[in-house]
Amino acid sequence: MTTRPLAVFDLDGTLADSGHRQHLLERRPRDWKAFFAAAVDDPPLMEGVELALTSTEDCEVGYLTGRPERCRRDTLAWLARHGLPEGPLWMRPNNDRRPAREAKLDILLRIAEKREVRKIVDDDELVCDACEKAGFRVVRARWAKSSEAMKDAQERTGRT
Repeated sequence: MTTRPLAVFDLDGTLADSGHRQHLLERRPRDWKAFFAAAVDDPPLMEGVELALTSTEDCEVGYLTGRPERCRRDTLAWLARHGLPEGPLWMRPNNDRRPAREAKLDILLRIAEKREVRKIVDDDELVCDACEKAGFRVVRARWAKSSEAMKDAQERTGRT
């Protein structure tokens, strides 16, 4: 087991540009299957990728996403395809519909029981606020545009 501190990165809106698929959340009913299937085509957000790569100098990089566990294989393939560092991947259980700020904080607190979490990088302001309130150092990923539908998915419907 490594004793290096962790730098924990979000995916959608931080490392992956999900803008091309956010329209799938604007229709009713929302097309969650297509939304997550299209994640394999997300272009990387270079600001986030560069930060992840430079974080390897003093940290192990890990990934914490609100994507459901059923997306693990595609997510790991996406990370590898875009040259991101190998590291642990924490995902939302398939049936977890809590707001992202609750689900992610719960996972982070469990991680922090065993490892030093040096920083968290996320684009969701409410996740960032909750993490800061819990005492984590946060880097707010403000380099991608997020739709209102995406914000609703993160906070009200607990899907990403």
